[in-house]
Amino acid sequence: MARRRQNTEEHENLERWMVSYADFVTLLFAFFVVMYAISSVNEGKYKELSAAVISAFRDGSITPTVLQQTGQAANSMVAIEDPKTIAEHVKSNTEIERQERIARLNRALLAALDPLVKTGQVKVTQDKFSIAVEINDSALFESGRALPRGMSADILGQVGQILANDDHPVRVEGFSDNIPISTALYPSNWELSAARAGSIVRLFQESGVPPARLVAIGRAETRPISDNQTAEGRAKNRRVAISILLDRRNDSSVPIDALSSVDRSE
Repeated sequence: MARRRQNTEEHENLERWMVSYADFVTLLFAFFVVMYAISSVNEGKYKELSAAVISAFRDGSITPTVLQQTGQAANSMVAIEDPKTIAEHVKSNTEIERQERIARLNRALLAALDPLVKTGQVKVTQDKFSIAVEINDSALFESGRALPRGMSADILGQVGQILANDDHPVRVEGFSDNIPISTALYPSNWELSAARAGSIVRLFQESGVPPARLVAIGRAETRPISDNQTAEGRAKNRRVAISILLDRRNDSSVPIDALSSVDRSE
């Protein structure tokens, strides 16, 4: 009887580890269930939230929404402010920053061109679409020449450095009066006006303006702003116009007349 009782106790002791093992497995299973419940995300609601934010910043075309995520362990509510209001606010700030940057560019150009502005040889104007710098040819070139001279070359170099820190397209146009020219270098006013515009574009490029932003156009006598019948009128017609195009819809390679096709009522 003693020997049989001893065998029974030994058998019971050998199987006690299964109880602890079962408890451990149960706890491990519970742990992973809790972890899954915490990390579970409603994918449909997440995609809806993502689409709403993207749409708000793109065009502000969606309506206010309240999204709810539900899990076994926790509930949370995410309230979204009116996306249209957010989009309008972002656009408003962007436009304000753009206008401030354009104003700084205009002031910098006026400061660089001040010596020529004071003598009446340069006029700087600005509208919604461009900053226009109009320079009398007598301030830049000798008669029948296309290379900027003396102080004017230094001033244009400063203008080029200012434009190098900007990112708008730049168009340079050369204009002449109706008096014909015929030299070995310039058989007509077309070649002379184009060469003058090209020399300024080259100077801007040397100052750091990327070539892709630049274009040179020769207009000859085709765009007079004054009467060519008088010496004073012809002097006004001989000029160079530098246009910094602020409207992105107008590429720098588009002729100036193309601006009239843009809806300026916007």
